[in-house]
Amino acid sequence: MAQHQHLTGTVNESQLGQRLDQTLAEMFPDYSRSRIKAWIFDGRVRVNGRVTAVPKEKMFGGEFVEIQAIIEEEPRWEAQAIPLNIVYEDDDILVINKPRDLVVHPGAGNADGTVLNAFLHYFPPIVDVPRAGIVHRLDKDTTGLMVVAKTVPAQTRLVESLQTREITREYEAVAIGTMTAGGTVEQPIARHSTKRTHMAVHPMGKPAVTHYRIMEHFHAHTRLRLRLETGRTHQIRVHMAHINHPLVGDPLYGGRPRPPKGASEAFNEVLRRFDRQALHATLLRLYHPITSIEMEWHAPLPQDMVALIAALKEDTELFKESMDWL
Repeated sequence: MAQHQHLTGTVNESQLGQRLDQTLAEMFPDYSRSRIKAWIFDGRVRVNGRVTAVPKEKMFGGEFVEIQAIIEEEPRWEAQAIPLNIVYEDDDILVINKPRDLVVHPGAGNADGTVLNAFLHYFPPIVDVPRAGIVHRLDKDTTGLMVVAKTVPAQTRLVESLQTREITREYEAVAIGTMTAGGTVEQPIARHSTKRTHMAVHPMGKPAVTHYRIMEHFHAHTRLRLRLETGRTHQIRVHMAHINHPLVGDPLYGGRPRPPKGASEAFNEVLRRFDRQALHATLLRLYHPITSIEMEWHAPLPQDMVALIAALKEDTELFKESMDWL
């Protein structure tokens, strides 16, 4: 059930020249900037008695503002004792190294047993933060680093940092095929027109930019380092498939596994058994949402990707030896 609240306040003279949405976010820190913008667009904000629907309207200082706020009640998710690999924690943020087989947020088919349920158990006050502080997600079987806000002000600033591309997220992946050079994929992404669990490159989709560089060549695969400018659902997986180099093990975008020519049966078995996308969020760099100090974390490759890369190296050496005999 929605709650109605009447919020009032006076714009400080120090906020001269600021946007309305930024000013209100500072005046009412218990609410995210995105929620405040929604109230502005809905005509629920008055400045000196005048309704305004323009978030970027400039403030002069001294204005009296009113918000007829409607607050939708957040779903009450269950706290569950799910282990978390915490890389860093302070009063404002948590950084975790997410394992495979763990969904970030409850949804269709995953009502519980998620990272969100784990946060509610580990830090119960996070229940008062929208989406339990989650500001970005990793796919169920993508491993690696995620940052979570423990307070509303921290969440608001992290979301803004993501929107202004001030947070750096880098990944390691293994792609099918031999790639000759790094590059950038700049293709919009939208929900697939017929496969509703899939995403696809589409001219009417949201802008999406992925940079990639080659770390290592193998016989029929390539190890990559990738950096996201945007954070669309399945972005790296969709972009790599779009340029005909899907990720090893990707169940949605990888197609039917095709053993490389000349590979040993043992190596082909390794490929068949690798049952998730070979993708790991290895680096996270951001400015702390409260202190503004630049911080950076690294997460080593999980054991399954370490074993995969070792098998790729062995297969490449065997292939070179076989070629030397020709």
